[in-house]
Amino acid sequence: MKESKTGLVQVYTGDGKGKTTAALGLALRACGQGLKSYVIQFMKGEIYYGELGAAKKLPDDCLTITQMGRPDFVSKENPEPIDVELARKALELARELIEENKHDIVILDEVNVAMDFGLISVGDVLELIDKKPPDMELVLTGRYAPKAIIDRADLVTEMKEIKHPYHQGISARVGIER
Repeated sequence: MKESKTGLVQVYTGDGKGKTTAALGLALRACGQGLKSYVIQFMKGEIYYGELGAAKKLPDDCLTITQMGRPDFVSKENPEPIDVELARKALELARELIEENKHDIVILDEVNVAMDFGLISVGDVLELIDKKPPDMELVLTGRYAPKAIIDRADLVTEMKEIKHPYHQGISARVGIER
């Protein structure tokens, strides 16, 4: 039986760097306490991020990461049908994880962007929040968190860009940004 605890809804949003990193840091902290986390990465796929290798090295499958996207950028104005399909499959996986209640933390990485791009509906994500078991932590990351999601969340953190090396022509660095 799981230890009784209160699970909250957290949102990491904003135009600054660090939303996914914060969520993964939470999962790592949880792993150190014997908890299990599952990360679903919306709109990310076939690109190797360091967290994928790190998760495999952690004990007892305490951190599982599943990518549910293509390696290509998604067009907000005209998303490909496959992008919509993959986002909906990611949402279905989230539903299954919430119903099974076998993880202490479920992280929906970039789900806010998927909603903003119209790949999935805000209503469907609000329904997920409503179905969350009381002892499960649910984390939603990505820019453009809708007001309805912010209103429903227990904790909201906005990362704000002040300065970023990308604007100086420095691309994503292995082990730092990916």
